Amino acid sequence: MNRKQLKKEKKRRSRKRILYTLLSLFIVVAGFGIYFVYQTLQAASESYNDLGREKSELREEQVSIKSDPISILLMGIEDYETGGVNGRTDTLIVLTYNPELNTVKMMSIPRDTLVEIVGYDRDDKINHAHAFGGKEMTINTVEKFLDIPIDYYAAVDFDAFIDIVDILGGVTVNVPFDFHQKTMAPNSYYVYFNEGPQRVNGEEALAFVRMRKMDPRGDIGRTERQQEFIRAVVDEALQFKSITKVDDIANVIGERVETNVKISEGISMFLNLTGFSSDNIESVKLDTVPETINGISYQIAITESLEEAKLELKEHLELIEPRNLEDGNTHNSENES
Repeated sequence: MNRKQLKKEKKRRSRKRILYTLLSLFIVVAGFGIYFVYQTLQAASESYNDLGREKSELREEQVSIKSDPISILLMGIEDYETGGVNGRTDTLIVLTYNPELNTVKMMSIPRDTLVEIVGYDRDDKINHAHAFGGKEMTINTVEKFLDIPIDYYAAVDFDAFIDIVDILGGVTVNVPFDFHQKTMAPNSYYVYFNEGPQRVNGEEALAFVRMRKMDPRGDIGRTERQQEFIRAVVDEALQFKSITKVDDIANVIGERVETNVKISEGISMFLNLTGFSSDNIESVKLDTVPETINGISYQIAITESLEEAKLELKEHLELIEPRNLEDGNTHNSENES
């Protein structure tokens, strides 16, 4: 074999080695990718619980999260005093999503709102529904109160809240006024909030959304801070790039979040949120007034405000025809972006 042929043979062997190396790398990366996706889906799927209901009784047929307007009930569970068993809901937020409009309506229900507790045959604070009958009783009570179907739910405890915010690297919230609040960590400490934008970690974020004693509007002011926080999380999550942290979030969801949203549905909905930001979220107001009954303080929903909120949510879910509001009627919603 002459020098020219030897040179060609060396080049050919070199190409083969490079090809085999690249192929080996591809197999390793692909294998890791498949394993990573599998582990992530497995972890997140542990959170699934349909509560034995295929659809809301207020729906004639099942809806698709991919293409239909849907509603989601967010429940923040305060169960640290009950050892994780049927605590009260510290937060109740109803979200409706209209995929054609690519908008979300968001309404908070104050925790002390006096309502009929469905299945318990008494009127009480709405946050007691979960203590009496868990997530199912809470969903049924909210459906009765608002006269809309609740298609999906997500129940989050305080630990999940803290962990998810920390995995995101914190969030930036707009503090409405100066205040301080103690954290709930084992080594609790006071967090001092100053009016204006402030970056917070998980512990601090929980303190931000839970404080009400220093708020001149009590629980009403607190619900607005909770909505502000959700907007901040949406913007943070939609900028979330690190694939390794997706696995961390999936693990938290699997361990500490309960929902009837399937993984495939959640991914599909996320992929549909093209161009979505907190600007696409509108708040629906529910006005209440404080009232003391038999020595117990409640929030009583103002009838006109409640009825307007019902209509607005039903419109967004396309359960009724859109109203013509040019006759002087006004929407209850505020775009607080």
